[in-house]
Amino acid sequence: MSNDFSLSSFPQLETERLFFRETTLHDAEAIFAVLSDPGVTKFHDLDTFTSITEAIALIERRAKRFERGDGIRWGIARKQDNVLIGSCGFTWNPQEHAAEVGYELASTFWRQGIMTEAVSTILQFGFKKMGLRFVVAQVMLDNIASKKLLEKLGFHSQGVLKQYGFFKGQFHDLEQFVLHK
Repeated sequence: MSNDFSLSSFPQLETERLFFRETTLHDAEAIFAVLSDPGVTKFHDLDTFTSITEAIALIERRAKRFERGDGIRWGIARKQDNVLIGSCGFTWNPQEHAAEVGYELASTFWRQGIMTEAVSTILQFGFKKMGLRFVVAQVMLDNIASKKLLEKLGFHSQGVLKQYGFFKGQFHDLEQFVLHK
């Protein structure tokens, strides 16, 4: 598995509070609820959702990415009700044994340690099960909460990539963080 990152089936992960699972069309309303919040999408390379069809299209894109072997995105669900409250995952470069991590969480669950729990869980999976050597994250400069999360998890800033990201109709400076195995 560590040579090509191909996963024969979608891995289910869990922690004391959370399930990490594949998203399905049954999750469309929950995903719409998360991504229709401008606070959640402010620093995201997605526009704020205005229609449930956008959530359905996102679920389908993520499923295709997994089928192609380009990446994986787990839905984050609370164990008590199995309703999605966010997502996290990787896109990867198999030749370099490297991945980029991404994540988002419903604003009502911010500052509860959920994303620390979630990202540390998938990082452990990536390093131990997928053979990753390092993981990068690219963060908009004003996204202080995300920077603090990455630093708490042991990531180190590699500096600012000027005008590196293009989304929401404009270029953005992104700070790149890296975590080595």
